[in-house]
Amino acid sequence: MTDLMLSMLCFIITLGVYYANKRLYRWRRSLLFMPLVFTPIVLVALLVVTRVSYQDYIGETHWLLWLLGPSTLAFAVPVYENMAIIRRHWISLSAGVITAITVAVFSSVWLARLLTLPEEVQRSLAVRSITTPFALAAAKQMGGQPDLVALFVVITGVFGMAVGDLLFLRLAVRSSLAKGAGLGAASHGAGTAKAYELGAQEGVVSSLVMMLAGVLTVVIAPLIGRCFW
Repeated sequence: MTDLMLSMLCFIITLGVYYANKRLYRWRRSLLFMPLVFTPIVLVALLVVTRVSYQDYIGETHWLLWLLGPSTLAFAVPVYENMAIIRRHWISLSAGVITAITVAVFSSVWLARLLTLPEEVQRSLAVRSITTPFALAAAKQMGGQPDLVALFVVITGVFGMAVGDLLFLRLAVRSSLAKGAGLGAASHGAGTAKAYELGAQEGVVSSLVMMLAGVLTVVIAPLIGRCFW
């Protein structure tokens, strides 16, 4: 089998596994069966069993990563349709975004240094709470490792989806605005998907906070780099 045929086969299998996982998740809504969790597990297992290298796998599937950008921008559509909510709460949302970025960056770097992790890991962890396209752009300016950045972003998103409802319950958070902002600021795209499951307003607020946090982090990434390293 040629490298091109192998890459195309990997691409088809990736789409097939994801589509099947989506159907499975509709039937059984469990954290394990979430497409963001279960699909990578299945694909990694297939690569290990078949001994296909990562380079061969990514050959014809790398452009799927490019689609992260347009898919993130698509969240702007419901935001535009709900501008009244944003105009009414812009002060609270702005304060929330700034606080979220500050807490996420400081806590990530502080914990990494406490555990004496390598500097490359520290730089990659600093942007774990923003969605992948923004995280990769910010990490590039700070000297982070793209593969590590993507891994930390996915782990953060899945963890936020898993514990978000529990935290809201334990902290007695009932405001749809607070729930949406919390999920968008802490768990980016994965959290926003969860927010839309909770309600339309939660999803809109989460989308806005996720995008604002991402853009602001990219803008101040050089400053973050100078402050910590």
